[in-house]
Amino acid sequence: MSCYNPHMATDPTLPTVVSFGEDVLKRMVLAVELVRERLRRAASALDVAGVPYAVIGGNAVAAWVSRIDPAAARNTIDVDLLVSRSDLERVKSALATVGFVYRHTASIDMFLDGQNGKARDAVHVIFAGEKVRQEYAQPAPDITSVERHEAFNVLSLEALTQMKLTSFRDKDRTHLRDMIDVGLIDASWPKKFSPELGARLQHLLDTPDG
Repeated sequence: MSCYNPHMATDPTLPTVVSFGEDVLKRMVLAVELVRERLRRAASALDVAGVPYAVIGGNAVAAWVSRIDPAAARNTIDVDLLVSRSDLERVKSALATVGFVYRHTASIDMFLDGQNGKARDAVHVIFAGEKVRQEYAQPAPDITSVERHEAFNVLSLEALTQMKLTSFRDKDRTHLRDMIDVGLIDASWPKKFSPELGARLQHLLDTPDG
């Protein structure tokens, strides 16, 4: 039996029903899988070439959170890697073997996924021991703060937390709350960092609902 109500099309008080097509779930799943495939391909190429690296950003947070509660891991569109600037030429060579194309645009180092790749879908590179932005209080961690997670190297939990506290954008605060929610970070953690970063973390611990 049809549930169509002819008044829904003209009554402004009723919610608008938008159709995304039957394949919307397939597109959503594909988008997530493309990010994971890009991450695995880049990490594998660096592993084969013996180039030190660490996965950072949202994928690193998801890797850590999934160790405690896979259902709490948040999907991300970004693939971010920490490498040493002295290894940049080796990184270029390694990633070129799996189809990535290096670009330096507006002070950002990235690897497009193919000649026609978009910046939105690129692998972004942060340099170890250097400030991501000049105004940041702390530089990025060194490349030794790494642990192995399944098929790739991930930044250590403490170093990742410091990066998130340093940048402290909306998405960084969300990522930090994700790690707090699953118990990776607790009340003992603020003292691990500088007074400024420790205060930021304490605020998040004190305001779990934002």
